[in-house]
Amino acid sequence: MEPYSVLMSVYEKEKAAYFRESIESMLHQTAPADEFVIVCDGPLTKELDAVLKEMDERHPGLFQIVRLKENRGLGRALRQGVECCRHELIARMDSDDVSVLDRCEKQLRVFAERDVDLVGGIVEEFADDSAHPGARRSVPQTDAAIKAFAKRRNPFNHPTMMLRRSSVLAAGNYRDCEGFEDYFLWTRMLLCGMHGHNIQETLVRMRVSDGMYQRRGSFRYALLGIKARWRIHRIGYSGFVDFLISAGAQFLMSIVPLGMRTFLYQKFLRGDRGV
Repeated sequence: MEPYSVLMSVYEKEKAAYFRESIESMLHQTAPADEFVIVCDGPLTKELDAVLKEMDERHPGLFQIVRLKENRGLGRALRQGVECCRHELIARMDSDDVSVLDRCEKQLRVFAERDVDLVGGIVEEFADDSAHPGARRSVPQTDAAIKAFAKRRNPFNHPTMMLRRSSVLAAGNYRDCEGFEDYFLWTRMLLCGMHGHNIQETLVRMRVSDGMYQRRGSFRYALLGIKARWRIHRIGYSGFVDFLISAGAQFLMSIVPLGMRTFLYQKFLRGDRGV
């Protein structure tokens, strides 16, 4: 299959055990990567640096460690990482999630069979044990369904993505859009006429902390989401009605009580998305 790079960003607040587990899940893929790019977004803890040292020693020549002098945020870290990857296909991976073992093999097969630029899949959320996931976030499968869905909501699960590097660069690469760097990139790529596909199977088990739904209820998070949706509207991807509906939903989710927000996310903002 076509060679690919893994792209991961890590910063000082990550837990070393989660970081190691995430890397291992990519090292044991049935179709292994030819390059593993890790962007250190600012100085790391001794524990995280120890994981990097261990992995580099175990797999000489595989890892490319990119160190940024200060924490610059996910968008800038990934922008730097994309530029450093040497392969055309890039598999994104978060530093605390767990990929299923044949995730990349399935995505490479889609790239080989279809004219696509972005390939993602379903995530299953877990708190402590990845073998016992809970809620799952499904996403639309076909290019047409993805492009329609993206007018109001993120049509991909970022931790599952495999991307065509030249297409990412042609669309302007990752940009600063705090909390929504991925969504802003997808819409710019789709607006350029690029094509997406979501495999209707779980590709990644995504770690969620107890505070995730609480953080999504902050007024600051609501403003970030509204700002991102306004930028998506301004570039011409979504209509004004799309913006009003998605921004309104973002605001309402931020003001409902935590219990209700958790229920809404798990019961209504997850599940099947059709084709």
